[in-house]
Amino acid sequence: MRITVLGKSPAWQDAGGACSGYLVEEGGRCLLLDCGNGVFSKLRAVRDFTTVDDIVLTHLHADHFIDLVPYAYALAYSPGAQDAGPRPVLHAPPGGRATFRRITGAWDAEELIERAFDVREYDSAAELQLGTLRVRFREVPHFIRTHAVRIGAGAASFTFGADCGPNDAVVELARGSDLLLLEATLEHPETEAPRGHLTPAEAGEHAQRAGAQRLVLTHISDDLDAAWACAEAGRAFEGPVEVAREGAVYTL
Repeated sequence: MRITVLGKSPAWQDAGGACSGYLVEEGGRCLLLDCGNGVFSKLRAVRDFTTVDDIVLTHLHADHFIDLVPYAYALAYSPGAQDAGPRPVLHAPPGGRATFRRITGAWDAEELIERAFDVREYDSAAELQLGTLRVRFREVPHFIRTHAVRIGAGAASFTFGADCGPNDAVVELARGSDLLLLEATLEHPETEAPRGHLTPAEAGEHAQRAGAQRLVLTHISDDLDAAWACAEAGRAFEGPVEVAREGAVYTL
């Protein structure tokens, strides 16, 4: 299983960067996990966008799905795209269709995303079998309904915690993962409830509790010093830790 970081920024993009987006390739199957601001351009740099089989969204904040809009236009109008084969299957959280229609309906294109993709709203209690990839979900605390995602193939597995405040659910989902991508948005914890994000130190604590083999800090701005973030996470996490960078590839 090969995981490529397309975008790792939080809600505001790094200079020249992209928000949440990860490409997962295994056994001929290609899955895009989240599709935030700037991700479609990064995808095009490494893969023919018409060959993506599945897109899985963790939640419906713009920095995790808004590049479905240019992706949809490309599938509709790019030369040759309409003859490329089946539409990508878009696995969206409950309420996805209504959200897409509300956003694109602002310019009278309510069905833009549904025409481009085969939209299916997933049941977070169910497991998706996408070729050789097994996809499981666990709801985690954020400002809207959000799901951490674990993807396995054979004996290998990686977990993406999505956006979340401190919680036990992501620890349980990520138990023993070969690779754990956890958000580390904050320099200091939020002072008001509800909490929706982690600090690097908290990410390290969660990774240690999960018994993950490797931790990658993501959803983190280049405004934060990467060496400091790794040191903070390393106070609790005993394994290798690094900050995500666009273009990084992990093979499990």
